[in-house]
Amino acid sequence: MPPLPFDPIREAGRQWERHWGAETAPPMEAVISIVRAQQIVVARLNAVLHGFGLTYSRYEALMLLFYSREGSLPLGKMGVRLQVHLTNVTKLVAALEARGLADRAPHPDDRRTTLASITPAGRDVAAAATHAVNAIDFGTAPLAPGALDGIIVPLRDLRRAAGDFADPE
Repeated sequence: MPPLPFDPIREAGRQWERHWGAETAPPMEAVISIVRAQQIVVARLNAVLHGFGLTYSRYEALMLLFYSREGSLPLGKMGVRLQVHLTNVTKLVAALEARGLADRAPHPDDRRTTLASITPAGRDVAAAATHAVNAIDFGTAPLAPGALDGIIVPLRDLRRAAGDFADPE
């Protein structure tokens, strides 16, 4: 699709301001910009990760296992850390398992709990995929590191205020 000759989000902001007032337009424009930027970045990541047989969601789950101390986590804990429903975690792990990147097994100390574990092949794919993701700056080009810092801090404040996490202090 060719680029539009105008910024549709800015135009939506102008229309919003005209109908609802100047003070209400910036939050609306910011939210729509965040959502659109998320779509752009995830599409870029999915394009790179496709070569590894992964989607961004599967990559996130694989990396969570990669970074875990033992290389395994209970599915419920994965859901909490990925901030998704357990049903989604089950599907993600099943997809990783089908590709030989993860295994599922009963927890040795709690039969009610299922553990997901990264396999050696999963570690290899996780490392290779991460090199590819890093090579495209996680899909954030053309933003410079300083611009990224200007995004990270206010969004962290928003997530903290929403209860995503508590300050460690």
